[in-house]
Amino acid sequence: MFQQIKRKSHTRGNIVARNYWLDLFTVKTWEEFLKAGGEVSGHREGKWNTVRQIKPGDYLLAYVTGISRFIGILEVVSEPYRDDVRIWEDDLYPCRIKVKIIISLTFEAAVPILALKDQLLIFQNLKSPNAWTIYFRRSPMRYSLSDGEIIAKAITEAKNNPVSRPINKRKLSPRPKTVKTEIGHVAVPEQEEIKPTIKEATIHDEIQWILVKLGNDMGLDVWVARNDRNKEIGSHHFTDLQHLVEKLPVQFDEATNRIIELIDVLWLKGNAITAAFEIESTTSIYSGLLRMSDLIAMQPNLNIPLYIVVPEERRNKVITEVNRPTFSRLSPPLSQLCRLITFPLLRDQVQQLKPHIVANLKPNFLKDLSEPCNN
Repeated sequence: MFQQIKRKSHTRGNIVARNYWLDLFTVKTWEEFLKAGGEVSGHREGKWNTVRQIKPGDYLLAYVTGISRFIGILEVVSEPYRDDVRIWEDDLYPCRIKVKIIISLTFEAAVPILALKDQLLIFQNLKSPNAWTIYFRRSPMRYSLSDGEIIAKAITEAKNNPVSRPINKRKLSPRPKTVKTEIGHVAVPEQEEIKPTIKEATIHDEIQWILVKLGNDMGLDVWVARNDRNKEIGSHHFTDLQHLVEKLPVQFDEATNRIIELIDVLWLKGNAITAAFEIESTTSIYSGLLRMSDLIAMQPNLNIPLYIVVPEERRNKVITEVNRPTFSRLSPPLSQLCRLITFPLLRDQVQQLKPHIVANLKPNFLKDLSEPCNN
């Protein structure tokens, strides 16, 4: 049986149980962590207040998103600090803690979270089968002592008695390869294979409704692409929403407005656009990205958060398209202006939100829900 290890309290000198924390990685950031020596765990600036609660002797339970497996145990060996030395390519993660690797598994030997679902408290009383994923969206997050010890025990067992579980090779290479050119790194996309299906169009409408309804419930004005205003999802009609607007802000010229009015969803506060969403559920993804590109080209000083919302299986395809040369020539490139949100993440997040929470949300909560599109 996994033996709980004790540590001394820094305040009273007595012996207390260590805390266990979730530490999220992607395949890429875990490899970058190891390449840098496996000595620093980093988190985004907005997580500083949480990072400050982590103490030397605590354990970070390293979890790799995309393959949904625990891959290691890291012991905290310093107080939290800030640093801007680049370790990870895609983000700075300036809120940092020095760590020591206690256990590091291979991707194949890592522990699938679903193998532990019958033992962990986070899987109890779920409102939907996939609701557990909300607990693996952001880190650091403190686990209960019982869940922490169960996960640490499983990782230790996997180290002592490794079991190889095959992983889809595409999941181990989650980012498409790019080619370095004079304008930077660009991706060359594959040709489209099939036409959109009725099912895909229905999913598009569902996601569009979720975004429109969410913005409306947050108290924001919402705009739906002009050709989609009369849609209905089940018994829901877009035009029934209180904050659905009929006219766009007037600060743009006519040509810009003709582009904006076809973007799938806009969140507005007064005359300001606080977020723009293009939903790319079908193979015909190029037109939506062109709208984003045209908007930036015509309004280069425009500071609008842009989000591409996609099915999980089309994530790589969209990232490849965003990094095409035509979009990389923008200044800054479209890949640096757009962030990506997957359908499952959006659905589960919205399902977990209570009405009183939604009413107090600010649009910047989307940053933690999304990921960068640049390579």
